[in-house]
Amino acid sequence: MTLSDITRFRLYNQQLTQTRFSTPAEVVAWFGAVQAQEHPASKWALGQRLPGSTDADMEQALADRAIVRTWPMRGTLHFVAAADIHWLLELIHPRSHATYANHLRRQGLDETVVAHSYRVMTKALEGGKRLKRSILKRLLDEAGIPTDENRLGILLGRASYDRLICHGCRSGNEFTFALLEEWVPKTGSLLREEALANLTRRYFTSHGPATLADFSWWSSLTLTEIKTGIELVKDDLVSVAVDGQTYWMPAATPDLAKEKNTVFLLPVYDEYLVAYKDRSAPLAGLDPAQVAKAGNGIFSPVIVIDGRVVGTWNRKLVKNTLSLSFHFFRSLSKGEEQALADAEERYRRFLAIG
Repeated sequence: MTLSDITRFRLYNQQLTQTRFSTPAEVVAWFGAVQAQEHPASKWALGQRLPGSTDADMEQALADRAIVRTWPMRGTLHFVAAADIHWLLELIHPRSHATYANHLRRQGLDETVVAHSYRVMTKALEGGKRLKRSILKRLLDEAGIPTDENRLGILLGRASYDRLICHGCRSGNEFTFALLEEWVPKTGSLLREEALANLTRRYFTSHGPATLADFSWWSSLTLTEIKTGIELVKDDLVSVAVDGQTYWMPAATPDLAKEKNTVFLLPVYDEYLVAYKDRSAPLAGLDPAQVAKAGNGIFSPVIVIDGRVVGTWNRKLVKNTLSLSFHFFRSLSKGEEQALADAEERYRRFLAIG
């Protein structure tokens, strides 16, 4: 197997060159979780894995509570399927607790303050109420709980991984918050070993070929935990060696033909790039700085052709007018130019813009 093979299998397993699903919740469940830090981008990340779907379909899945937006791991917003939200948060909780302990300590927020904030949030939200971030901030301020600088975000993140709150439906362009147990009632639980096996299987099935270090980066789980997870599901996976690295992938993956001119306009934070510690396969020798937004180290939206990053793109959406700009790292063939035009048309249909 080569680095080109790795990208080919990832495109397939990530549901980009094929898809077996018909709903946003099915796609999110397949991945285990999908990064959703930037809302328009995360909707398109799901949409391009569901041919024929629209931006409105993604909003409806959130309103229907089929998928939930919250902070399950790495202190970063993700979509999680409603059926998975409770066991996933329980599994990742020890790692999240350790991460947030450092943030809380640096901001002078002790457990007494945290408990006080939970009482304020519970009182404000119970009974099915949904409130914007700005209103929760005001209520916490009035209760004497500091929310300046980064403190509000840290308190909300801590309350999310503690399974108190999650994002509810949107009000205008802003997400609301709701009590998790009211928004998505818990119907059962998994033993920790079962949850670990479940997430390990889902990550390598949906993201493979990937390394143990990739999974640790994505999930926040320790390498010791991940090795245990591999042992639990090893019959479902196969390992391959590439350049001295061991990669894991689903054992049932078929032989794949080498497709030409497969073009994708991937959004910022798409799982195809962000879900791996080592991104050398899709970057193919590019300096990561070439695809990073100026000054912050976050990848720009990227143009991927046959699994490799060949450029970046940006959109400008004003009312019902969409304009796209492209920056390429190499010239495109005629076939690639046509495939790019087709990819742009898919994005326009997704946004319901002619």
